[in-house]
Amino acid sequence: MLKTTFNIGRWAVPFVVVAAVMALLVFAFQGGSTPVSSPPPDSDPQHLVSILQYLESDYPAAVASGDSGELAEQRSLSAEALSMVRGLPHLASFEPRIAGIDARVQRAADAPAVGKDCASLVDDLVAATGMPRTPSAPPDLDEGARLFAQTCATCHGPAGHGDGLAAAALNPKPADFHGDAVMNVLTPFKAFNVIRFGVKGTSMAPFDALDEKQRWALAFYLFSLRQPACDHAPPRVPLDRLANASDPELVLSSGAGELACLRRKLPVLDAPALLAAARTRVEEATHLATQGDAAGAEKAVLDAYLTDIEPIEPWLKTRDAEVVTQLEASFTTTRAALQQRDPQAQDDARELMALLDRAAGTRRTSTKLSVFWFSLLVIVREGFEATVIIAALLAVLKKRKEASRARFVHAGWVSALAVGAVVFTVGRKVLAGAMNERLEGCLALVAVAMLLHAALWVNARSTTRKTMGALRDRTQGALDRGALALFGIAFLAMFRESFETAVFLEALSIDAPMAVVWGAGVGVVLLLCLVYGVGRAGVRLPMQTLFKVSTVVLLATAVVLLGQGIHSFEEVGILPSRPMPFLRIEFLGVYPDRLGVIAQLVLAAVPLVWKAMSRRREKREALKGATQAGE
Repeated sequence: MLKTTFNIGRWAVPFVVVAAVMALLVFAFQGGSTPVSSPPPDSDPQHLVSILQYLESDYPAAVASGDSGELAEQRSLSAEALSMVRGLPHLASFEPRIAGIDARVQRAADAPAVGKDCASLVDDLVAATGMPRTPSAPPDLDEGARLFAQTCATCHGPAGHGDGLAAAALNPKPADFHGDAVMNVLTPFKAFNVIRFGVKGTSMAPFDALDEKQRWALAFYLFSLRQPACDHAPPRVPLDRLANASDPELVLSSGAGELACLRRKLPVLDAPALLAAARTRVEEATHLATQGDAAGAEKAVLDAYLTDIEPIEPWLKTRDAEVVTQLEASFTTTRAALQQRDPQAQDDARELMALLDRAAGTRRTSTKLSVFWFSLLVIVREGFEATVIIAALLAVLKKRKEASRARFVHAGWVSALAVGAVVFTVGRKVLAGAMNERLEGCLALVAVAMLLHAALWVNARSTTRKTMGALRDRTQGALDRGALALFGIAFLAMFRESFETAVFLEALSIDAPMAVVWGAGVGVVLLLCLVYGVGRAGVRLPMQTLFKVSTVVLLATAVVLLGQGIHSFEEVGILPSRPMPFLRIEFLGVYPDRLGVIAQLVLAAVPLVWKAMSRRREKREALKGATQAGE
């Protein structure tokens, strides 16, 4: 049987290096302040909102029915909300209001007022915490249908009537998504929270395995179940309104004849409307800053970017990549100024509004040359290393006069290339509709760790020799085990390079997918010429120099991606932003921010430290060998 080994140590160090650099820098730029302990898992503000929404909808009905079981459930939820707010010190001002609600629920009194108070509390909690109550992009209802069939139909029934196979054994019964009793008080945002947290005391369990995008898709799909087919285009209603309005509220504002289309045909991203919405939020931020509410102003600016600008970045980039760059920088600068209560914050906000006005009328003027060259070099470098390994396998077969088995080697590396292409293609398809700054940052940092691994371990001269020797030994054994083993060795040897290349190109293609396609295409042609020159024309290459140069290319790419990844995290507030006077060289991932620049400098120094450590280790081993020889 073919055995493969995954060396955890070789992969762990690059990831540890990246993580350690990021942790130290974040701690340094936070000013070394004492970390604030996070609240316990059951003290999530959104969970608290979910409970209050449930009380708002179900408590009046429970009081009206007088059902002891229903009332016991409401009392339990009310007590849980009170306990939860006590675990959230930053929301202590809300405790008296929740305590007042709990006191009335425990007495089963004042049902209409409790419902109104819960609704008011939800609005205030959302505003105080900056909790998103709208999906960042229109949910996919087809995805919602698939998820409903997989996760909900067993209890709620295939059509959502609450008549699933397991429904008979449940008490209380599953919700009927066709009935007015449920749907007239439900909104997609409420459904989103119930899907996330479940309902204590019922069979509705939390669906932690679903991500945010899937929960929104499922929540919106529930509202399409009882609607007839839509035969016309719906009126233009903002996604925020659709997410937070019940069916009766939509009927009141748009008419009963529009409800089916509003629930079945969700709006597409309207770039001009979102740009206008972003400008309104930034304008609101200037008013809040004037009133001394710096935190509220910063939140408004962050919402403008995450909710309005990020979903349409691909559209903006096709029209004017430069204005996107300037917008990102301006959002970061404005937020940082608001954080630090800088008197210049309002000027920064006005500059940001001017950029948003410009973005509304921009034209396509983008350049992707840097991405093209990086893609070309990655293809040539990774492809040539894989070619050297496959050539070593074929050389062993030729030496053993087993050339007839070369077809299994060729089948292995061709299959690995095909799998690598599928990984890249599927990755682009999966991420294209959901790519945001968080995913971009994570993908960039993963690519950085893989590039460090390839540059510092695989390209080391001694490691290359050991790899080739081990490959020859495995080939000798594979000849005795048969064709499948030989195929497996060739596949694994090529697949590692293919997979790494797919990840690198995936990270590079975030901002310029077509530049990656052209760069990779030209790189493949150049690689084929190089392989032909070495294999057929007898051209001799300085292998040691070639691998050293390729190592520099990999490290340079890692530095670029590290800068881009940090910049992505800063834009969404995951990392603190510390702007400074510095050059902005976007194609090198260099942004005028201390965190990113210092992280890139540290990463650029890693090879020098690694080389010094390697030399010291080699000297120690040589000295030890000489000492043993003398003895």
